[in-house]
Amino acid sequence: MTVYRAFRIHNDDAGYRAGIEELPVTAPDAGEVLIRVAYSGVNYRDALAGTGRGKILTTFPLVGGVDAAGIVEASADGRFTPGDPVLATGYGLSSDHDGGYARYLKVPGDWVVPMPAGLDPRNAMLLGSAGFTAALAIHRMRVNEQRPEMGPILVTGASGGVGSIAIDILSHLGYEPVAVSGKPERYDWLRELGATRILGRDELPTSERPLEKGLWGGALDNVGGETLARITRTVRPEGNIASIGLAGGSELNTTVMPFILRGVKLLGINCLTVPHPLRTRLWTLLATDWRPPHLERILTTTVGLEGLPKVFDAMLAGKTHGRILVALGDP
Repeated sequence: MTVYRAFRIHNDDAGYRAGIEELPVTAPDAGEVLIRVAYSGVNYRDALAGTGRGKILTTFPLVGGVDAAGIVEASADGRFTPGDPVLATGYGLSSDHDGGYARYLKVPGDWVVPMPAGLDPRNAMLLGSAGFTAALAIHRMRVNEQRPEMGPILVTGASGGVGSIAIDILSHLGYEPVAVSGKPERYDWLRELGATRILGRDELPTSERPLEKGLWGGALDNVGGETLARITRTVRPEGNIASIGLAGGSELNTTVMPFILRGVKLLGINCLTVPHPLRTRLWTLLATDWRPPHLERILTTTVGLEGLPKVFDAMLAGKTHGRILVALGDP
């Protein structure tokens, strides 16, 4: 019997715990694909799941990791054949289905995206769910007529994976990204990615008035809470706010004034359940016209399964930036 290594999470009478285990390789059932995983990545959601600090997993025990990229090992889905390079992100991975922190991953074929030309498993996971989320947010904004001439795009949580990739893509597409970051040591790095200005977390307007001077053409917010409330007051007419994260809180205390007087749009961004046609289209854009020019610069750390606990703790403590790659073996 062939076995493989996986980073598995438990929550039972012995408590919440995670570590490396050996699991048996099993053949795919009808409609499934078995992927030999070469790379994954670390997202904030992965750190919450791996440490138990967030209620992410709904099934235990479960292999962590919301991202995976590699080669088809075996297929019971006619759309895929052994040797095909593929990727899988979102859906139920590391929620109610085993995820990508393992050498092998078996998933429904509907979750699998053929690797677009221009990407391979490694650089696909340099993007991962973070890059896909940034692309989805920018897509939603552009569908709602967000144009560069409307003004600068504020990006909060700018030093994280989503924020840094969003800055790179926005700059590449002709927008003027303005970064908000609490890490002064990363300011030069953010400028290299395309940020035209950088604000500290305490530099956003703090007034309780429902409307302030319009400063931003739009915004990508990774923070939520009071930060998002402040942003709603300062976006210009017809601007879009993409709401992505809640590191700063899940409550939103604001008024309807920005929405009914300025026509501001608040767009919720959920990368997990994007329909397959749009998912494939966005990955194709990330491989071509929207490919971040500084993708290798956004990579800051590469680890194996053994390095995950340390990385999780550092991420939740705010001590990481950019993208963290997880290497599982040759494709």
